[in-house]
Amino acid sequence: MRRQRTGKTKPKTSSLRFRLNLLFFIAFLLLAILVAQLGYLQIVFGDKFEAEVERTDKTVISGNVPRGMIYDAKGRVLVGNEAQNAITYTKGINVKSEEMLSVAKKLSQYLVVPAVTLQPSALADFYLANTKHYQTVLTKLPRDQRVDSEGNSLAESKLYHNASQYVQKNVKQELSTEEQQVATIYSKMAAAYQLSTVFIKNQDVTATEVAQIGEHLSDLPGISVGTNWQREYPNGDSIRSILGNVTTEQQGLPEDTLNAMLATGYSRNDRVGNSYLEKQYESILRGTKSQTEVEVSSSNQILNSLTEYSGQKGANLNLTIDSAYQTKVEADLAQVYASAKKAGDTQYSDGAYAVAMDPKTGAIKAIAGIQSDPKTGKTTDDALGVINRTFVMGSSVKAAMVLGGLQSGAISVANNTIADTPIYLRATPVKKSVYPIGTFSSLNAVSALEVSSNIYMMWLAMREGKAEYTPNTYMRMGNSNIFQDMRSNFQQYGLGYKTGIDLPGEVDGYLGSTTLNGVIKTGSVLDLSYGNYDAYTLIQMIQYISTVANGGYRMEPYVVNSVEQTTDSGKNKAKTYQHQPVTLNRVGFTNDQLALVKQGLYNVVHGTNAWGTAHTLKDVKPAMAAKTGTAQSFYYDPSNPNNTNPPETTTLSFVGYAPADDPKLAIAIVFPNLSTSSTGGYNTTLAKMMVEDYFKIEGNN
Repeated sequence: MRRQRTGKTKPKTSSLRFRLNLLFFIAFLLLAILVAQLGYLQIVFGDKFEAEVERTDKTVISGNVPRGMIYDAKGRVLVGNEAQNAITYTKGINVKSEEMLSVAKKLSQYLVVPAVTLQPSALADFYLANTKHYQTVLTKLPRDQRVDSEGNSLAESKLYHNASQYVQKNVKQELSTEEQQVATIYSKMAAAYQLSTVFIKNQDVTATEVAQIGEHLSDLPGISVGTNWQREYPNGDSIRSILGNVTTEQQGLPEDTLNAMLATGYSRNDRVGNSYLEKQYESILRGTKSQTEVEVSSSNQILNSLTEYSGQKGANLNLTIDSAYQTKVEADLAQVYASAKKAGDTQYSDGAYAVAMDPKTGAIKAIAGIQSDPKTGKTTDDALGVINRTFVMGSSVKAAMVLGGLQSGAISVANNTIADTPIYLRATPVKKSVYPIGTFSSLNAVSALEVSSNIYMMWLAMREGKAEYTPNTYMRMGNSNIFQDMRSNFQQYGLGYKTGIDLPGEVDGYLGSTTLNGVIKTGSVLDLSYGNYDAYTLIQMIQYISTVANGGYRMEPYVVNSVEQTTDSGKNKAKTYQHQPVTLNRVGFTNDQLALVKQGLYNVVHGTNAWGTAHTLKDVKPAMAAKTGTAQSFYYDPSNPNNTNPPETTTLSFVGYAPADDPKLAIAIVFPNLSTSSTGGYNTTLAKMMVEDYFKIEGNN
């Protein structure tokens, strides 16, 4: 019997319908709330959101300014700036390669850039700037150069690197002349960082190029017509090694100081001083960069720019060097060296050097040097050799030796006569003076300086060293500190140690060993006494003779006299620094002791003894006081690391000052490694020229 259906299923249908209606209601309610919220935001905040979409950012970028100039003591320009038209490119934010390529193509229609050989990577960048090329190359890359192990696409930077490597290896580019121009321009643009400015062309920009580019700037985003500067040297190569150099834009910051300079506001492509004065005074010469506010749209387009600060040109250096006198000293040195070469005395010579200084202040008046290659005979400017090369100077140091003997009590002003007896050491050639044995029975300090007696200086050292001596048999120094005592005396005058000159690269002297197998080298003590052992720089020699000339004050040499900042008008100058003479120490001799030695130096030039060493200078006006030097030396061939059996040579030196009674000029000269047979008197010949030229030039100023 069939059972009839009941109505119990009806409530389930009603419940389901109710729940569905509830869900629809909730969804409608949420949608209504969302619509209401959107309407509210549109009405209340619509303007704000629209402004945000159109928002711009303002960024400040910096620009370079001309470097400060360098002047001589009389205000003549030694290093200046030559202004030149330039075409620049300022890179925007997130500028695409294809956009730069488009600008480069347009710019090449109006601008001719010097042809350069592009690196493979730069050629690849140029090729890939074309979007079609880039996409094509990506399809040719192996799978592992496009995706990682999980099948995810590599980062864009990695993809580009792989594409670049592919192009460099597989795509041969033969560029036409027009394409070479575009590629060169593009490579310069691509090298710029965001919101940084680079030169597209900064030399020989023609008036036509400036005019045409100026007319089409609206079609060349980022391109501007500006000004560039280049260092110029009105005096040519004179003291270029002292003045130093500035890097090019391509060289940019030196690698060894890159991070430090970036941290202080430099850009990688900034031109900076990389040697000597340009480097030493970089912070002064560089100036203050200009500040330009750049307005950038939300789409990263540069909308506007406003110069907030035009920058400050670098400050100027005023040197102590008189370029007129400097030129004469260089010419005199070259002339005398040429005469030595003509006489056949320069077979092993590696140069010649000269320096002049105000003995009372330390101001350098001229500094010159010639470096010569003994093998080729080629000479080059080497003024820096005055501060970074050492030489055994010979008898020029004897004034310091006599003053040391007076201070130590080995001799006195009243009693300074010593027997002129040669010294005989066992298994050693006789130690004597240049003149024949027996020429003098004895000498006092003044005469010993005039005739340049080695014997006198050695006996003086033996007295200071409390030597026990038996000719041909035995010598022992009772004073175990004799080397230290003698060097401490020389140090008072700056011999053997840095002078403090305001140039980088100065070296100490070379001090020879003091013992052999634990025993004092007595023979070397004697050699040291007459300047034939330790080696000094020429800047040390002029500091030494200046200390004698000025009454005992060791002055710090300097070449920068003052710093001046050009005002906005470009006419007046505001002095920001004035060098004040620096006394490093005062030597403790008495006036009487100094007067004794000064008389000896005066007699070197004006004495009557036939063995006087610089009587050829007695007619020089104003009157000079001086000391010559002749040292035994050896030529060490740099290409021969063992330097076996080096040939013996002679080094001539000279120190002096004038006027003798009121010194205004001190000079020091060295001609190293001349022929042992040389009789040219090159040191005194140059000394005469340097003194007469200086006072002639000063008298005309």
